Formats: sequence, C-alpha cells, structure tokens
Amino acid sequence: MIVIVTGASGYIGGEISLKLHDAGHVIVGIDLRPCPEHLKFCFNHFVQEDFANPEVLEFIGKAGADAIIHCAGTSLVGPSITNPELYYSNNIVKTKSLLDTIVEQTSSTRLIFSSSAAVYGTPFITPCDEVDPCDPISPYGESKLMIEWMMRSYRQAYKLDYVAFRYFNAAGADSQGRHGQEPGATHIVARVLESIRNDSDFFLYGNNYETVDGTCVRDYVHVEDIADAHILALNNHIPSGVYNIGTSTGTTNSQIIEVAEDITEKSVHVTIETQRKGDPATLTASSALFQKTANWKPKYNIEDIIKHAWIWYNK
Repeated sequence: MIVIVTGASGYIGGEISLKLHDAGHVIVGIDLRPCPEHLKFCFNHFVQEDFANPEVLEFIGKAGADAIIHCAGTSLVGPSITNPELYYSNNIVKTKSLLDTIVEQTSSTRLIFSSSAAVYGTPFITPCDEVDPCDPISPYGESKLMIEWMMRSYRQAYKLDYVAFRYFNAAGADSQGRHGQEPGATHIVARVLESIRNDSDFFLYGNNYETVDGTCVRDYVHVEDIADAHILALNNHIPSGVYNIGTSTGTTNSQIIEVAEDITEKSVHVTIETQRKGDPATLTASSALFQKTANWKPKYNIEDIIKHAWIWYNK
C-alpha cells in the first residue's frame, strides 16, 4: 500500500514508519522537523513541512494514498493547560483541514488517527472501555476528543473511513534498537532512565494519590505494539471507529522506578514534587475490542519496555 505518515520524525510516527517499511509498504513521511538519519531508509519520499500547509494538503490529495496515519500534533497534558490555544490550533483546526482534503479529494483513503487516553479524564471505573463516558480534564484531551467527534460526523455525512486509536502510555523503544525517544523526552520511563544515565535527580510529581503506593497508576504499552496495531488497521475489514490500545495492566510510578533500578543496577535519586494539574490518579485500558476485531495482542510487558528503552538510551 501507499501510506502517508504525518509526524513521521517523531517517537510513535517513526516506529510506525519502521514497521510499515518492514511490511513492504510505500511510505511518504511528513513532518515539520527533518527526518532523523536513522529513519531515512524507511521513506520513499519525505516532506519537511507542516502537514496543514495548503501546498502539502494539495500534495496529499493527489498522492493516491491507501491510508494516512495521522500522528502529527501537540501532545503534552501539562503545557496544554497553560497554552490551550496551541493545542486547539495545531490539533483541531489543522486536522479539520486534513479531513476536508480527504473527503474532497481522496474519498477511498483510510485515516488512522492518534487519539489518546486523555479523552477519558478521571474515569469512573478502570480499565476504561470505549463506551465509557469521556470527560477530559485538559485541553490536550479535549482536542483529541473533538477530533474524534469530527471524524464521526464526517463519516456520517461524507463516508469518511477512519480508525482512531486511544493510546494509553506509549513507552519503550524499537526491540531491534533502531528507534526510540529523543533526549529530554517528558514521559516517565524516559525521564527515569535519563536521570540514571546522567546521575541526576528524578522529579516525581505527587506521592499522595489514592493508589496502592500513593503514585499515579498508568497503562504502559510498548511503542512497537502500538505500531503493530497500525499495520493491522490498514485492513479495511476492520470497522471504522474508536479503539483503545493498552494492556489492561496498571503500573505505578514507584514501580517504574523499581524496575528501572533492577534493570540498570543503579539507583534513582528521587525528588518529590506536587501533583500536576490534569493528571488522574489511575488510568488503564481495556483493549478487548481491538484484540477481538483485529487479533491484536500486546507482546511486551513493563520489563521489556524499560529494557528496550535502556538499550536505546545507551546507544
């Protein structure tokens, strides 16, 4: 297939591009940032530009792509609270332009969208199911939910073919050591491992949540498992709609630190900070719907995630 990947230079977009290349697809990458050297071999063509640039949208409309995997966007919870305009502009407004291009010029193209567990906000019950109420508590989560609403209404009105994946906490690195997170990443696994490598303090935001050890509980899913889900979603026999991508297993921040110390055989210097706004105590996923629909199942556990990430950081 011919597949366009927006946000192709990023963490998740890059891993998806690797998996698409492994599967033999023709890949067009689009990103504002240059293509990293270690990913250049993946792409048949790469466009370094904003995907919502009118010229790029025209290119997308004429590319004849079988699928567009839309990973581009602004993606952090905390900064979205202090600068919501950026999130509504980059995520909602620009994605609407992409949707308009698809329905006007490439009606047979499947859109696979990177949504987020942040749409659930503070869930009433966990693991979250796709039919559970969505009540985001950050502009980031709101922007993802608004895009889901747009895609649903575009399907009803214009027959848009789409799959939206609600990622839970993407973590780890390519199991072959080809790709991982960039230096200075904000996700906890990256921050813990960088603090170990650099012998610096790790700042833990909150230890008084209503959880087993007072720290946040999250569902960590290997970035390679996420990429595999996107490969399966290229199949249009998978119905349009929204799917959770997670493991149904919760891991606390303190447990992350313990596993990292075991794998690296080094200690983490922890400094406790106050809770961040927009962080629910517990957020885990039921991915039973996509497992049943696509025969997908996560291959990696939290130990694998931290082991692969540590190998990547040491490279």
